[in-house]
Amino acid sequence: MAKERKINKIIILGIIILSIGVSLITYDYFSNKNIEIEEQEAIEEFYTIQEELKEENTSEEPQKVEEVKKQNKTNYIAILKIPKIDLERGLVDPNSYLNNVKYNLEIVEGSSMPNKKNSNLIIASHSGTARISYFRNLNKLSINDEILLIYKNKTYKYKVSNKYEIEKTGTAKIIRNNNKTTITLITCKYKTNKQIVVIADLQEWFFYYSMSVIGGEKWKPNMITQQE
Repeated sequence: MAKERKINKIIILGIIILSIGVSLITYDYFSNKNIEIEEQEAIEEFYTIQEELKEENTSEEPQKVEEVKKQNKTNYIAILKIPKIDLERGLVDPNSYLNNVKYNLEIVEGSSMPNKKNSNLIIASHSGTARISYFRNLNKLSINDEILLIYKNKTYKYKVSNKYEIEKTGTAKIIRNNNKTTITLITCKYKTNKQIVVIADLQEWFFYYSMSVIGGEKWKPNMITQQE
């Protein structure tokens, strides 16, 4: 009888542990799903604002675009797209606490946005298998691959000009042409003590038109021109 009670206790304890494990896994899954939904909604809202700005620029009587901000809501100032690796992620204000690799793509201190001539926008993110490992496939980029940045109703088109690895020391050495406007992407090389650095040079910019280049949709720029 005592032996049976002991076995029953072990079975009950096992069921409790299993239930807790399943609950934690389920919570983590739905929590990540909710975050992904919120991020996608933020991207769609960003595009909606770009469309409104486009209409404002082409209208004879420009209408005022009202921006409604809610607490604890992600507001993107730009969108980074890399078609080759199917990446489409938003960038938040550099002063936001969300501008951190723990939560998002991070605009590194010292960066300048592409509307400034000969600027360098530096973006960092994790690699690996976690949900926030947005640069997990950055190593697949090659010379001349395309990188797009949508910012202030303009699309900036870059081509990869350099790609190299450095030791992970806390400081990344950036090798670029200071007479060009560039974008620099940095991530850790998974399961090593190295980092991957990708440099891309601005080719042209044009006014924003289409919502996506991923999935075969076309870009129909209103104007293509070299950066002023």
